[in-house]
Order: sequence, then structure tokens, then C-alpha cells
Amino acid sequence: MWRVKPLDAILATAQKKSLHRSLGLFQLTLLGIGGIIGTGIFVLTAEAAQKAGPGMLISFIIAGFVCAVAALCYSELAAMVPVSGSAYTYSYAVMGEFIAWLVGWALILEYAVAASAVAVGWSGYLVGLLENSVGVVIPAALANGPYAGGVINLPAVIIAAAVTGLLVVGTTESATVNAVLVAIKVTALTLFIILALPLMKEENFAPFAPLGTPGIIGAAASIFFAYVGFDAVSTAAEETKNPQRNVPLALIGSLVICTIFYILVASGAIGAYGAQPLFAADGVTHLAPGSRALADQCASIAAGAQQPLVCSKEALAHVLREIGYPSIGNLLGLAAFLALPSVILMMVYGQTRLFFVMSRDGLLPAVLSKVHPKFKTPHVVTMVTGVGVMVAAAFFPVGSLADISNSGTLFAFLAVSITVVLLRIREPNRHRPFRAPLVWIVAPVAGIGCIVLFMFLPPAAKLVFPVWSGIGLLVYFAYGFRNSHVGRGVVDVPELDADAPPTEAQAIGAPKD
Repeated sequence: MWRVKPLDAILATAQKKSLHRSLGLFQLTLLGIGGIIGTGIFVLTAEAAQKAGPGMLISFIIAGFVCAVAALCYSELAAMVPVSGSAYTYSYAVMGEFIAWLVGWALILEYAVAASAVAVGWSGYLVGLLENSVGVVIPAALANGPYAGGVINLPAVIIAAAVTGLLVVGTTESATVNAVLVAIKVTALTLFIILALPLMKEENFAPFAPLGTPGIIGAAASIFFAYVGFDAVSTAAEETKNPQRNVPLALIGSLVICTIFYILVASGAIGAYGAQPLFAADGVTHLAPGSRALADQCASIAAGAQQPLVCSKEALAHVLREIGYPSIGNLLGLAAFLALPSVILMMVYGQTRLFFVMSRDGLLPAVLSKVHPKFKTPHVVTMVTGVGVMVAAAFFPVGSLADISNSGTLFAFLAVSITVVLLRIREPNRHRPFRAPLVWIVAPVAGIGCIVLFMFLPPAAKLVFPVWSGIGLLVYFAYGFRNSHVGRGVVDVPELDADAPPTEAQAIGAPKD
């Protein structure tokens, strides 16, 4: 189970594709910004406030830093091995099939569960937009899962089903659509900053860290979700002009730009409206984000009274409405409504592409790599993934889904930070279009950062990961171990098959949040 898929066989894929290098630094940075900005900032601001209060400003910086050092490791590998599969492919070539399986299985949490989180976030903005702009109220039982006293989050299910249907037919975003959606998101956030920052009040920042350092790091572990998506840049390495220069600049540039945006948005929300967490009736017991207790506490606030930020499912639109800009708040809600489905689409797409590659490696049943005769898409795995996304979105809160997604992402990033070091030791002379600077410092810092953030995730998210990994091991030893193409001596190049769907880099868009 420690067998590797030879790196030279994987590299043959990249060499034979011969994709045209057409993306410049500006286009690549735009791609990164489009991949990063999504549900994290539009929705999870309220979750972060419940964990850290105004201290979430520091949380954004911590999460951004961990992503930045991980991005440097990621970009070295992506420039060397610009093929499908991301961290799964890198791990297979360096650490062997067993670790690669665990990484691939963990990436299901990053892609599919994250898609569910975005669907729930989109649902919150849709419900608020309908209620505040046209007076249509979706019954609470159909707009919330059991965690908030409802039955099912129907809007989230509907958007997940619609995206799945589009992917079965073969719809992907064009570069133009992606650019428009990025412009919508950036314009909405810029407008929020312009309106909220002048109304900041010093008293809204006190107490700055009501739950201390653990609260700030815990919020950083959740806010991490707001940054994931920069690998939209790394997957486009093969189509980039001068990748040695442009890939790292676009990776770090998009992270820096988004971090500045996030800090300004968080400052505006805190300073103009306030972001103190809610406690139980005793004034001491902290209420966990996404819990039934917090939902009950929010529901008990009298009608007409000012709803705290932590109670809102559409945090930024809620702030604008409360500080005197209801129409612009509705417009921001409309921007989120328009832009977030594209993020769901590319996350589900990324998941199906990963399943497709794992299936072609023999680690998953061949039926998952079956391609529709008319649409030329992996329709079976797309529908299986879509059903999973719909079920999770129907019954779980956005914060819990984001935390679970983060657990898988952090594990994958940890694997990448180890892989880049092992490859430097084993094959120091192999050609590297981009070399991570100070790799002996950067890679360990990235790995340690991932471990620390994982340890500060909520207990449920930390428990889900080993349980999910255990299920994955059962699947691996029951099927993948015996059917692995590498194990059977079949070292092929599956990404070259004529019926394979397009690579992630070719479907220009944002594969994550």
C-alpha cells in the first residue's frame, strides 16, 4: 500500500497536453480572487463573531498567513505536476498509494461538504432577499434544518440540485462570466466598506477578545474556509505565461488582496454595528455557533429589537440594513445570490474530477468514471456527488459544514507541505519551474499551522475527520487495495483519454470558496 505512481508517468500527462500558455499575471490574480471570495466572507462573519467577537480581525490574519505559506508549497508542486488530482496526485507520486487515498478521501470533505456549506449560505441570502425586497417569507420549517428548529433547508437543496443538473449536461463557466462574477463580488464588498467604515464606533470593539486567545484561534480555524480557493491559480500553472514568476505572484497577490478586503469588511461590520457573541441566560456559558441553543436565544429576542450580528444568516446585508442602508443591503444580498451558485458549481465540478481520476486509477469502482454518451460528462459520479451535497445542505448549518470541510482541507494542505519537502530530499535535481522560497522554514510552518488550526476546530468537526477516514480505509481495503492499477502493474495516463472531461484549469472558474 506504499506503492507510488511514478512521477515521470504523471509528468508525461502534462507534457503531452501541450496547453497554450495564455494567462498573464492580472488574469491569474483575478482567477484567484474569484476562487477565494465566497461564502466565507458573506456568511461566516457571523460565525466568527460568535467565536471571537471583535477579535475575529486577528483570526482573518492568522488564517490568511497559514494559507499563504501553504500556497507557496502548493505552487511548487503545481508548477512541477500541472495535472488533475491536486494534492491526491502529488501524494501518490511521493508518499504512496495509502497516503494518497487518505488525501483523496479527505478532499471529499473539502469539495463536496464545502459545496453544501455554500448552498446553505446562498439559501440564507435568498431568504433574506425575498423577505426584505418583495415581502415573500419562506416558512421557517422549509428554510432551516433541524439545528434551527426547522425541517429542511429547501432552497439549499434546490440550488444544489440545479447545479448538479447543469454539470450533468456539461455547463461550465466561461472566463467572461467568471470575470463578471468577480466584479460583482468585489463591488459589493467595496460598497460595504465605503458605507460601513465611516460609521465605526470605538466602543463596538470592546471587549476585543471576550473569549480570549482560544476564541480567536478557533475563529481562525473556521475563517480558514474563507481563503480556500487559491488553488484555482495553481491548477492553471500549465496555461500561464512565465509560471515561475506569475504563479507565486498571483497566489500571494490574490491572498493579500482578499485578506485586506476581509479585514476592512470585518472592521466595518464590527465598528458600525457590533459583533459581540451571545451567551446563555447565566451570562457565562458560551453558545456554540450553529447550535440549537444559539438559535433559540436569537429567536427569543423580541420582534423589532435589533438582531445581533451573530444571529444573521446574511451578515453583511443585515449590517447595511441596520445602519440605514436597506436598499443597498438588498443589493448586496442580490450580489451574493447571483455569485455564490458559481462557487457551488465549481466545487461540485472539482469533486467529480477528483472521483474521476481516482476511479481511473482503479481505487474506486469503474462505474464512477463512466462518461455520458451524449454530454461527455462523468454523469454517474456527478449525480452521486450531487445527492450527497443536497443531503448535507438540507439538514446541517453552514458553520458546521465549513468546519468539517476545513478538517479535510487542512489534512490535504499538511500532506502538500510534507510532500514538497520529501521531493526536495529525494529528487533535488528535478526541474522545478517554481521553487518555494525558504522551503525548509515555509513547509514546516505550513504544516504546523494546519495542525494548530485543526486542533482548534470544534470537537464535532475533529471527530468527523477520523470517523470519515476510518470509513475511507474500509472502502480502500475492501476495493481499492486489490483493484489499484498501479498495484496490478497498469501504469497508464488516464487524463489523456479522449472521453475525459476537461481539466479544472480549462474550466476557468472558482473550484472552492
